[in-house]
Parts: sequence; structure tokens; C-alpha cells
Amino acid sequence: MPLHMIKLAVGVPDVEWLEERASKGVPLVVHTRMTPKRAPEMEDGGSLYWVVKGSIMARQPIVDITTLGEGRESRCEITLAPQVIRTSPTIRRAFQGWRYLEPKDAPADLDVIDTGETPPELASMLRELGAW
Repeated sequence: MPLHMIKLAVGVPDVEWLEERASKGVPLVVHTRMTPKRAPEMEDGGSLYWVVKGSIMARQPIVDITTLGEGRESRCEITLAPQVIRTSPTIRRAFQGWRYLEPKDAPADLDVIDTGETPPELASMLRELGAW
């Protein structure tokens, strides 16, 4: 099972902003100070889950994790696929940097959630509001 990463989307107003950015077809490169020690596990099918305004709202598949420089001057670049996948909104407290996210703890993608007998219009409206 691939390992995932969770990160706050600082300055991102909503998931639509991420989707608009991804629609340009250019991979997003996220810069961090430290390279994850478990990077190979994340490059093997992992995703970066975005926390937008206090809730995990979306994910982007991780394409590559690269360390640039050495010593105190080193930094990490995480390249994400230009594809935003909405997830079931999951409340998450603020934290600094990034955290590992085990597959068992990752929220489900919205397209695979069983809506049961909920009318499609209501399910769609709840998703748009971030309540489902």
C-alpha cells in the first residue's frame, strides 16, 4: 500500500482554485525544507492530501520527490500530477509542515462514496458545500 502525505493548502481559498491550477496541465511543484524519509513509499502510488480551510478536501497524486542541494542549503521538491481528486471532507486541525497519512486513515474519494438512496441532486449539493 502506498503511503500518503497531508499538507495545509496555505493561501488557497477553495478546492476550485486547485482545480483551476491543475486544468492548465502543468504539474504542481510543492517546496518543503525537509525531504521525507519515507519518500520511496509515497512515490509508489501515494498522494498529497490538501487541507483547505480546516478540512481535507482533495488530493493530488505524487509523481516525484527530489532533494536539491546539500546540508543546510538542501530543500525538497514534491511534484504532483495536474489532477485534483476531491475527497470526502474530513476535519483536520492546523499543523506545521506536512505529515504522513496511512492509507487506512485517508478519506475516500468522492466518486467512490456510496450515496445509498440519497437523491443525486442532494448528494451533489452536499458535496459542493463540503458537507459530504
